[in-house]
Amino acid sequence: MTRIPRTPTRSRLRTAFLALAMSVVVMLALAPGWSPAADPAYKVLVFSKTAGFRHSSIPNGIQAIRDLGAANNFTVDATEDAAAFSGTNLAQYRAVVFLLTTGDVLNDGQQTAFESYVRSGGGYVGVHSASDTEYQWPFYGGVVGAYFHSHPAIQQATLRVEDRAHASTSHLGDDWVRTDEWYNFQANPRGDAHVLARLDEGTYSGGNMGDHPIAWCKTYQGGRSWYTAGGHTEQSYTEPSFRSHLLGGIRYAAGMTDADCRPETGYTPLFDGANTNGWSQAGPGGFTLANGTLTSFGGLGMLWYSAKEFRSYSLKMDWRLAGDDNSGVFIGFPASSDPWSAVNNGYEIQIDATDAADRTTGAVYGFKSADIAARDAALNPPGEWNTFELLVEGERVQVFLNGVKVNDFTNTDPNRSLVQGHVGLQNHGNGDDASFRDIRVKELGGGDGTRTGEIRGLGGKCVDISGSNTADGTKVQLWTCNGTGAQRWTLPGDNTLRALGKCLDVKGSGTANGTIVQLWTCNGTGAQQWAAQADGTLRNPQSGRCLDASGNSSADGTQLHIWDCHTGANQKWTLP
Repeated sequence: MTRIPRTPTRSRLRTAFLALAMSVVVMLALAPGWSPAADPAYKVLVFSKTAGFRHSSIPNGIQAIRDLGAANNFTVDATEDAAAFSGTNLAQYRAVVFLLTTGDVLNDGQQTAFESYVRSGGGYVGVHSASDTEYQWPFYGGVVGAYFHSHPAIQQATLRVEDRAHASTSHLGDDWVRTDEWYNFQANPRGDAHVLARLDEGTYSGGNMGDHPIAWCKTYQGGRSWYTAGGHTEQSYTEPSFRSHLLGGIRYAAGMTDADCRPETGYTPLFDGANTNGWSQAGPGGFTLANGTLTSFGGLGMLWYSAKEFRSYSLKMDWRLAGDDNSGVFIGFPASSDPWSAVNNGYEIQIDATDAADRTTGAVYGFKSADIAARDAALNPPGEWNTFELLVEGERVQVFLNGVKVNDFTNTDPNRSLVQGHVGLQNHGNGDDASFRDIRVKELGGGDGTRTGEIRGLGGKCVDISGSNTADGTKVQLWTCNGTGAQRWTLPGDNTLRALGKCLDVKGSGTANGTIVQLWTCNGTGAQQWAAQADGTLRNPQSGRCLDASGNSSADGTQLHIWDCHTGANQKWTLP
């Protein structure tokens, strides 16, 4: 696929502006009113064509986005002409906003152009009835995340904010009370999107979903997607909090800020913003608690979770530096009131904007540098929130920054171990201001052999579930690795390969060459058994054949099937 021309590219933009920010951050970090550098200039297309219900708030929405653009360095073209959806025209925009669209608004050629745009890195923003649009276009259903079902009367409701690190929700508290027309959806998007906020159905009348996501983000087939169901009323577009919400979504979709938008379920809070129960301070200094946020002072010390040791787990937290500051997350250390015990017996995943390669953000401090190019492309600058995932399995830790893997380290030091230990946050010293929110953990089975991560094959591409769809029979294919849940496979030790809650399956329990593999409800049959071989192949014992990339192709979308085992490159797989 030809990539949409970006001059300069997103990664170069982010790297250049991070370097610029770091060159002046030491002087400015303590200055009153200091804030990060402005985004580079970019363009956004606002599309508001309707083929069904037409909202009176469309002009209000367009004007609000124009105002946001004028204040935040992006220009806005607004149109209801579907002819704008050509490859050449779309290439000039970092994001396309489907503002209050309804019905079937694009023809087949225009749909194809938009699909290519997204797959080449383009951004999608959906507002309110964008989910009441293009019901017969499966790609659109995937990018928006859920389709409209129904709504009660306009009324006040309380939103529970699930992610306070994303640029569209970081300005909010845990609860957001506002008035709008609250959509019910045909299906819950939580399985393949990252939920930013949900409705509390006990605070209004007419909700029918139970678990009721109302705003979410995701990566989708190479692009970025952000959706909010708010925005029905004209008054929405004058609300400062809703305008900030909309701005953050546009900035995310346009690649001006990063976030971990992978689906997230099964995490338990270690720090939920209310108190530090279960935590202990080791050494001098500490952390203040305000607005659900821990902020470091003094040091060198460590706030550590003393209530429990962990083994085989995913630890996530949101963090932010004020300027050129220093902090880190410790893992794998024994209980101790001495912070140096964590330094000497565990490992520190560093948070520092400017230090040497093995001592800067994403590094395993003093042991292994992060992938600096990947880190720079994923890192938000001081003043903005970032999200870490530290995936610890046995002696291995994988570091994800805003959903992108930036380090992969395996301990070989007999005097240290990652297999079991405590976790903690460093308060480095006076003037090192680091803040943390929403610290949570998912235990993965306590060292029972479960592994989770990407399965890579021909051309370095990942085994991928088409469209992040969870329906039985969904195509399993090769696709450019993108860190989404559609490429996150779990090997639980029972010879199955699982993703999105289902199993890799040989269609119809077939045994013939060319029988496709698919996603299917786990059922314990031989069609879902896979044995990793020493030669790098994955063999399905029932058929005696191997997982194979059709046609020896590494193109995005290549179907996976079974074939006679021959150890060719299209049958070699790297497991987590």
